[in-house]
Amino acid sequence: MLKQLGLCLIGMMVSAFLQASDKSVIGPTADMFVANANLGYVARIDTGAVNTSLHAINLQVEGGSAKNMKDNVGKMLSFTTENAKGEAKRLTAKIVKTSTVSNSQGTETRYMVNLNVGFKGKERQVRVNLRDRSHMDYKLLIGRNWLKGLYVVDVASKKYIGSTAAISIVESGMVYKTRIDTGAVENSLHAVDYAIENESADMEQNVGKIITFTTENERGESSVIQTRIVETSLIRNAQGSEIRYMVELNIGEPGEEYKVKVNLRNRSKMTYKLLIGRNWLQGHYIVDVSL
Repeated sequence: MLKQLGLCLIGMMVSAFLQASDKSVIGPTADMFVANANLGYVARIDTGAVNTSLHAINLQVEGGSAKNMKDNVGKMLSFTTENAKGEAKRLTAKIVKTSTVSNSQGTETRYMVNLNVGFKGKERQVRVNLRDRSHMDYKLLIGRNWLKGLYVVDVASKKYIGSTAAISIVESGMVYKTRIDTGAVENSLHAVDYAIENESADMEQNVGKIITFTTENERGESSVIQTRIVETSLIRNAQGSEIRYMVELNIGEPGEEYKVKVNLRNRSKMTYKLLIGRNWLQGHYIVDVSL
């Protein structure tokens, strides 16, 4: 009996995995398009919301509004929507339903209309509730009624990156043509002409001290960086093993850099002067070598 139950549970898990693998991945925000308005929005993807919600003001029921909102179902509704860029459009749509929403401010009833929402060129019709989102960061909220059956949400919002990429190091003021290496634990930067204040022959004794070094990118541009040694790292490769100094630098795609540890070594004979390892990729990027 227990064996049969176990097999049944495994079967259910496999089935759930296969169903999930058929769905596309979407992050916590996405660039969306409302075809009816011909407007683009940066949308919040919200699995906590049953329905999709659009910013709408100046609502006007054609022919006059009944006191009870439900009595307006079936009537045409005119409203103005606006995206975060301040682009606005006046729309008219049929009221298909009313929706009562509970939140931290209490409860409110909203009109719902059918609109074509989605990635530009791939919109599909979905019921949308209308509310004034003027004071909210996102003028379009994507709820479960748009996601269900088609998308899984990855809140880490990982981006795709190829096997090489243009990567910036803020402290150097330079961009490097960089090898993205999932086989490497750490990032590695070309560095020569080290100068360490009060340097000790024991590398471990230099942790915490200020180091100055010269780095160079593939175009021959060079820069001098001064920073602090945060630790040492034992690196094993085909040539054997060596201990390298590690520093923290702001590294990333231009304009999207963040602080990460980097080991320093002379990469003069290597094609790539900067190598990106798993400690920069983890939680941020998915590597697609076909890019």
